[in-house]
Order: sequence, then C-alpha cells, then structure tokens
Amino acid sequence: MPGPLLVCSLHPPPPAAPSRKVLMTPSPSLVSAGSPPPAARTSGDGQVITLMVVIQAAIALGFFAVMAHVVAHLRDGLGLTAGTIGLVLGLRVGVQYALLLPVGALTDLLGAARAGVVACALRAAGFALLGTAKGLPELVAAAVLLGAGGALFHPAAQSVLAGLSPERRARGFAAYIATQHAAAVAGPPLGLALLALGAGVMGSPDGFGLLAGAAATAWTLSAGLFLLLRRHLPRRDRGAGGRAPDAMAAFRGVRAVAGDRTFLLFVLATAPTTLLVDQAMTVVPLKGFSPEAATLFFCVLAASAAAAQPWVASRRRGERPWVLRCGLLLGGASYLVLVPLDGADPGPGWMLAAVLGGLASGLVQPALFQRVARHATPERFGTHFGVLSFLHGTFAFAGGLVVGRLFDLGAPGATLALAGLAALGAAAALLPGRRAALRTADRR
Repeated sequence: MPGPLLVCSLHPPPPAAPSRKVLMTPSPSLVSAGSPPPAARTSGDGQVITLMVVIQAAIALGFFAVMAHVVAHLRDGLGLTAGTIGLVLGLRVGVQYALLLPVGALTDLLGAARAGVVACALRAAGFALLGTAKGLPELVAAAVLLGAGGALFHPAAQSVLAGLSPERRARGFAAYIATQHAAAVAGPPLGLALLALGAGVMGSPDGFGLLAGAAATAWTLSAGLFLLLRRHLPRRDRGAGGRAPDAMAAFRGVRAVAGDRTFLLFVLATAPTTLLVDQAMTVVPLKGFSPEAATLFFCVLAASAAAAQPWVASRRRGERPWVLRCGLLLGGASYLVLVPLDGADPGPGWMLAAVLGGLASGLVQPALFQRVARHATPERFGTHFGVLSFLHGTFAFAGGLVVGRLFDLGAPGATLALAGLAALGAAAALLPGRRAALRTADRR
C-alpha cells in the first residue's frame, strides 16, 4: 500500500561520527570483489523527482479514495462478514508482500521504469475488477491483481528514488511521501463525492463502481508517466530492451541479501511496522465509525503524518534507531486510545488516536527507506526492499487475519484486538533485543 510524506529539514544534519561512516560502506557480500559500487547519478534528479511526485499524486488519490470506503462497500453493499472482509483485504496485502521477495530482485534486473509500467497496468485492472465484483471469486481475483501490482510498484518507485544523488535522495523521498499524505487527506473526501455521484448518475446502490473506475484510470495514466520517466534514468533503471530477466541472477541476489545477518536482524526488529501502519484502515470502520467519521479520521491521520516530514526528512535523522522506536510506540498508542471509543459517538478521543497513528506512519516510512537506501548498494536496493517487505508483509497478513476474526467475536474481541496491537507496538520498540538489533544495523 502506498502510505504518508514530506519536506526537507530546515536544519543541517550534524557531522557523522566515525562509526556511522562505516555504515555508508556497502557490505562486501553485496558488491562484487574488485568492483567499486556505481556512483549515484547527479544529473536529471529534478526531473525524476517531479515525475515521481506526479505519479504519486495520481495513484495515491485513486488508492486512498477507494480504500477509505471499500470496507463499507464490502460490508453494506455486498453483505460480507468482518472475517471475510479481513480475508479479502489481507489477501491483497499477503500477495503483495509474498511476491516482493522475488519481485524486488526482478525489479533490479528489469529496470525500475519497466517494472513501474507493468505495476500500474496490474493495479488498474485490479481496481476495475473490484468495482464490478459481485461475489467472493471476483473479489479474490481483484485482490490478487492489486497485490501483484503493489509488489512491482513499490520497489520500482523506491528504487528510482534510492538512485538519486545522496544529497537529493532524502528530499526526493520526502516530496514523494508528502504527496502521498496529501493524497491521503484529499482521497477520502474525493471518494465520498464519487460515491454520491455514482449513486445518483449510475443508479448503483452505493456508487462504488464509479469510484473504482476512477482509480483504475489514475493508475493507467501513471503507466504512461513511467514511460516518460525512462529517459531521465540510468541505463540500469530503464530496463534492458528485449532481454529476458535472469531468474538465477535474481535468486543469487536474494540469497546474498538473506545472508546479510545484520540486515536480517534489522528487518526482524522492525517486523510489526506494516501491521501497525495499515490496520487503522480496517479497524476504524469495523469499530463502527460512519463513512463520514472514518473519512475525517483518515484525513487527520494523513495530515499528522505529513506534519512530521519537515523534521524527519533529514537524511541523517531518519537513520537513527530511536526514530523507528518512537514510531512503533506511537503506532501502538494509537490503537490503545481506540479501545474505549464508541464508533457511533467517539467523542474527542478519536482525534488523539488519528494524530498518534499519523505521527507513527510519518516517522516509520522515511526512517525505513533512509536506513535501507544507506545500507544497500544502488543495484541491489530492490532486492533489499523486497526481503524487508516480504517479511513485514507476512507478519501483517497473519496479524490482519487475527484482527478480523477477533472483531467477529463482538466487543470483547475488538477490545482484545486493539489492545494486542498496542502491546505489539510497545514490545517491538522497548524489548532489549529489538533495541540492540536497531543499534547493530546502525553501526554497519
């Protein structure tokens, strides 16, 4: 799933300590012997950032407009139970992150631009099918298409940004993420407007078909923008025209990253991040919030995530272990605040939950990107990103199924699910073993 974003820090980063300079050196296992890592590109960065921001604006508006209202559509429009809804939504996440393991490495071989075109086409087809689905088989197919598209899109987009020159990389990602959060604010109200228009003009019960069709159109246009992007990218990111990707090379890349114990320790230490960031989209509607109240909740969450970006966008600051720990703590706290709230009359507590969740997302996303981009060599960023996202997504898929089943048990189950998410965030941030893993990865 695309997620929250930002601008660069107004304060220059402090000088790096000698031990942190070591982290800038690629691991010997990730670079061929005798071959220096390729230099990051220094020309055309402005055009690349502009195109990536435009792509992000289009696809994120479509994504958030749909996802803010898909639970209500599946529950009220199609009559699915909470457990079935959790299965459908969890399947999308599960497919996406399961495929990221091989697809992250294939992105390095295909080229980021070509992978982006295919990703946008798959997601366009997935949203089109989601808008016309009448039963579970069509919903499952839509979830698979959306998941496969996401598996290609995220390593492609972030590989493009990771290849920027070091002084532009943090700012480029900040602009990319800021656009995502702005779309997360504008997307849900846009979705409400399209639902009303669809119900009035097309005569559908809830207007969801028009909404999903608009999202499919946005992703189709973004496929064309990726084609324009190719001329500004290094040869390795454009894709080798006509050559089939070397599957064995992709396997060797995954094996090399899997053998990097420092990186795997870091991945395991941050495993709950995707679950904590994504579950708000599911638990808030299931908690009983009306579509209007849920829309406002997601807007406040996204605005809070965007507000964190001017501070966290500093390339050095985002790499510090305590930024991730703080994000995990805030993510857990947001679910704890939701426990006593009644969706029919949530009172002022919902705003605190939204702000905490937004700040958590705003800290976690750039922190993960900056740490991985600093650790990985440019030609292996997709592979590192794929390994991290696969393990995080597997955790999120399993956790999402558990949360859906608990909500089916009624109020006691919902309370247990929210309290469990809160405890998970605190444990991930505070357990000594997790803190040590973050410090170890930072020393690399």
